[in-house]
Amino acid sequence: VLASTFGFCAGAITRFLLSYFHVFSPTSGVRKAMFRFVLALLIQMVANSLLLGGLMAAGLTVWKAQIATTAALTIFTYLGGKLWVFR
Repeated sequence: VLASTFGFCAGAITRFLLSYFHVFSPTSGVRKAMFRFVLALLIQMVANSLLLGGLMAAGLTVWKAQIATTAALTIFTYLGGKLWVFR
């Protein structure tokens, strides 16, 4: 669990840096974007849990529910980054 936590944090830092400096054209400073990025991560965590749980409760298998959740949140994450986090 500790290694997974460190991996998540390293991935989040890498994702922030690549998004800020290479993917989006931010109009705000690093501090503001970083605050929004962390907030967006928390929202994504909640959305992931709710969507995955809801799809499984609706009868989808774990794998199908996870694939649908990942696809939906990938789109949500990109749009959130473009329209709010790095704006």
